[in-house]
Amino acid sequence: MGKIMAVVTCDKGKVGGGAPIFIADNPDEQQKLAFSLEKILDASAHDLKNGTLIIVKHD
Repeated sequence: MGKIMAVVTCDKGKVGGGAPIFIADNPDEQQKLAFSLEKILDASAHDLKNGTLIIVKHD
């Protein structure tokens, strides 16, 4: 099972919860931010297909 390490979105009204939330100004910035977080956290980005990406650490 994985653990959600971060959420990356362009619409802060769509997300909430206990993981850190990163707000991007546009989809290009969202992708760059998610890619950086993948590398920093040694995790994987998953697109929820609703404008939100989650960064998940799989054990």
